[in-house]
Amino acid sequence: MIFWRVKSLDAILATAEKKSLHRSLSVWQLTLLGVGAIIGTGIFVLTAEAAQKAGPGMMLSFVIAGFVCAVAALCYSELSSMVPVSGSAYTYSYAVMGELVAWLVGWALMLEYSVAASAVAVGWSGYFVGLLQNSLGIEMPFALANGPFAGGIINLPAVIICMLVVGLLVIGTRESATFNAVLVAVKIAALMLFIALTMPVAEWSNFQPFLPLGEAGVVAAASSIFFAYVGFDAVSTAAEETKNPQRNVPIGLIGSLGICTIFYLLVSAGAIGAVGAQPVMGADGNGLIPGSRLLADQCQSLATAGQQPLVCSREALALVLREIGWEKIGNLLGLAAFLALPSVVLMMLFGQTRIFFVMSRDGLLPEVLSRIHPRFKTPHVVTYVTGLGVTIAAAFFPVGKLADISNSGTLFAFMVVAFAVMILRIKDKSRVRPFRAPVIWLVGPLAVMGCITLFMFLPTDAKLVFPIWSGIGLVFYFLYGYRKSHVGRGIDTPVGGEDVISPIRPLVDCDHDASTAQSKD
Repeated sequence: MIFWRVKSLDAILATAEKKSLHRSLSVWQLTLLGVGAIIGTGIFVLTAEAAQKAGPGMMLSFVIAGFVCAVAALCYSELSSMVPVSGSAYTYSYAVMGELVAWLVGWALMLEYSVAASAVAVGWSGYFVGLLQNSLGIEMPFALANGPFAGGIINLPAVIICMLVVGLLVIGTRESATFNAVLVAVKIAALMLFIALTMPVAEWSNFQPFLPLGEAGVVAAASSIFFAYVGFDAVSTAAEETKNPQRNVPIGLIGSLGICTIFYLLVSAGAIGAVGAQPVMGADGNGLIPGSRLLADQCQSLATAGQQPLVCSREALALVLREIGWEKIGNLLGLAAFLALPSVVLMMLFGQTRIFFVMSRDGLLPEVLSRIHPRFKTPHVVTYVTGLGVTIAAAFFPVGKLADISNSGTLFAFMVVAFAVMILRIKDKSRVRPFRAPVIWLVGPLAVMGCITLFMFLPTDAKLVFPIWSGIGLVFYFLYGYRKSHVGRGIDTPVGGEDVISPIRPLVDCDHDASTAQSKD
């Protein structure tokens, strides 16, 4: 049956062995990779988005989103310890649920990485514009710093940073693990300083009313804030490049997720307590939709009157520090985001090429997508194609909409991983599991139900994008992937065993540790 072509775990491991990546990541580097991947646009930018949906109740939103990611991380940990190869959810679903499901997961991961890169670029743009205005006194025209949804024409800074990152990837940017650790340290130091300055001045009155838009607002905010956590799957994507992956990948996944959850709760508490986080209401008494023209107009009116609520800021954390009298430190925090977030865009674009590579290795995508540049030795074709889509999205869409669209694909992939773990517990009981997810018949269903719930609370347009995107993917699959699939043609392992990944080692060798480390949000 075409829907159930399964590539066995043994065949996947054999393929990876013949086309393998160099194992160089330690557990410490892997944890830093996860922390660097998770801490990004989500906390630096989406704090305002969450506040508009839930008010102070966004603290509960962080808990809900973190919990869903935690149970999903346990499922990821079990599978990544059993199958320590590249491809993440795509590879796992291929081994358990068959080729069609794997294709849909891989297609969804394309949506996740590409749209997430756009979201990070838009988030970086907000801090760049704020830094220009507050540090240098240069005010960028509103129409050139915002897309049509926010009342502008094009987000020019986001376009420029996307083009620069694409150029760097094509040339073959090398980042060392040490440089990655420095960038992670900068982000953590910035957040720790934010917590230290805001918590002492927090006022209990700013937490009231705690749920201005009710429980539904909290879950809706959680569905957006989910974007602030999902970078942890970059850890499992790097399983093929990790020393002792059976032990180190689960530690990296769960450890990085726990560290970031604590940071998020403290940062959100500091922001709410210091300046408040009440949503901007419309004339009908309901909260205005984040990223909408109505909210943008209302925020402009408030700014004209000398007011700048947290929910209106594109650089929320820097705004909080300026409001409580730490203007220079607020500018420094903006500078930290300005420096760190472009590397997040780089990682997301790199992650996209990795998914393309693995799918191409299985014959589901044309070989041209993994064609190597003769001079720079990088996969330039797929980088240009992906970069074009990312740049267009960043130019015209607000960060909140991009994050929600990215979440729709990610939630599907996480749900499939949870199903895969439970199915394998029945189908392949005897296989060695260096890490076993505890109480899997509770953890697995919780992960599935959590992903479905968060998906249902996404905005309607984000929910519609996923089935449309999946439909486009199915057309591609039946036109090409179904006929060219190595499994369908009886080719479970690569012919000749050549190491085709070696030409892009400038991006993926031990220096790749850093590239992968800088994800999302």
